Amino acid sequence: MSCDLSLGRERPCKDSVGGLKAIYFINYGLIDASFDDSETDMIDGLGEGLSAYRYDLKGNSNLEQTITSSTDTGGTFFEQALTLVLPKLTVKDHKEIKLLTFGRPHIIVKDNNDNYFMVGLEHGADVTGGTISSGAAMGDLSGYNLTLSGTERAPANFISVTGETDTQLTLGDTSTITVVPGTVADVDVDDDQSGIPGGNN
Repeated sequence: MSCDLSLGRERPCKDSVGGLKAIYFINYGLIDASFDDSETDMIDGLGEGLSAYRYDLKGNSNLEQTITSSTDTGGTFFEQALTLVLPKLTVKDHKEIKLLTFGRPHIIVKDNNDNYFMVGLEHGADVTGGTISSGAAMGDLSGYNLTLSGTERAPANFISVTGETDTQLTLGDTSTITVVPGTVADVDVDDDQSGIPGGNN
C-alpha cells in the first residue's frame, strides 16, 4: 500500500532552533512545482519568470501546521497557519497589507535553521485575521499582526534552495526566482533625523 511506512527515525542532535528569518510571497497561480526524483516530497523547482516579494522577520513570527485525519471519512488534510509580526506602520505597508488580504499568495517560508517550506502550494494562503495596532505603552508593538492560513493535502513541502542572494533564489540545479527585497520604512533615519530630539535641528 502507498501509505505503508518506509523509514524509522533516530533521536536527532539538539542543534535545532525555533523562529523564522524571512518569507517570500509569490502571487497566486503563477507557480509550476516540480519535485526531486529521489526526495519525492521535496520541491526543486517552481517554474521560470517568477518574482517573490521578501519580508524579513525577527521575533514572534511562526509557522504552525495542524493535522486533521478522520477514520470515518477516510480523509486527511493539513492546516498551515502562518503568524507574522511586522513592526512599524507605514503608508507603503498599509497598501501592501491591503493587497495581501485581497489575494491568496503562495508563500516560501525560511526558518532559523535555513530550511525552506512552501505554504499554500495548491490553494494559496488567505489572510484570516490580524490587527493593525499603534500600541498603548511606549514599549508596545506599533505594527501589524497577521494570520495567514492554507488548507493542503500535504504538510508544507521542503524546498531545495541551492543558492540565495538579495535578488535571487536558486532552486535545485537551474530554477531561479527573482527576489524583490523589502524596503526600509518611509524615512531613513540615517539621512533625516529631524523628527528625533537632537537630530538635524
